[in-house]
Amino acid sequence: MKRAIIASALLAATAFAHAAAPANDTTIVLVHGAFADGSSWDKVIPILQAKGYKVVAVQNPLSSLADDVAATQRVVDAQSGKVVLVGHSWGGTVITQAGTSDKIKALVYVAAFAPSEGEATGNLGKNYAVPPGIATLKVDAGGYAWLPEDSVASNFAQDVAPATARLIAATQGPIAAKAFGETTSVAAWKNKQNYYIVASKDRMIAPELEQEFAKKINAITTTLPTSHVPMVSQPAKVAEVILAAARN
Repeated sequence: MKRAIIASALLAATAFAHAAAPANDTTIVLVHGAFADGSSWDKVIPILQAKGYKVVAVQNPLSSLADDVAATQRVVDAQSGKVVLVGHSWGGTVITQAGTSDKIKALVYVAAFAPSEGEATGNLGKNYAVPPGIATLKVDAGGYAWLPEDSVASNFAQDVAPATARLIAATQGPIAAKAFGETTSVAAWKNKQNYYIVASKDRMIAPELEQEFAKKINAITTTLPTSHVPMVSQPAKVAEVILAAARN
């Protein structure tokens, strides 16, 4: 009788441990872009966690490319298993430079820049018209660029609720304008499995440029009819792509 009770307790403990364990040893690391912070992923994170994945959102200082790369690499280095590295917008440039670790099994670009070696983000898309949102940028006395609240609502996140757009504007992270002139020295996408989400109604990066990036990096591509922030307006669709990369 006592043995049966012990055996039942062990089985229950084992079942609990399996239920509580992550889906696998993969961590999903999310890298935000300019005019944002880690909270830009708050609708995607619970979906990924519900599937059993560990998720970490990097908080970029947005003071330089090197500083953002260092912040991202610290998070990647802290993980014990494999990593899916996800970058939105400017975060695409960051993961292109930071994503060389053998831990990283896939890169996911969300309406993001994907430069080649020696390219500066500010020079990408020079063959396209200046996007409406970029034309509204303001730069303060310290050299940090930011978006006015009305431009966030009409150009950055035009497909979200007004209250959400105001929240995005209030929590935005201004970026050192000089960062857009800093060049990458590597292109991590050359040696990784790549995924790309094109935002077809983007007013911050030309959708045609996003398509060009996706083709260049030979990415598995998903197109969503969204603004520059598909992870806010269509988080379930964005999570699907990230989960596909994690399960691969």
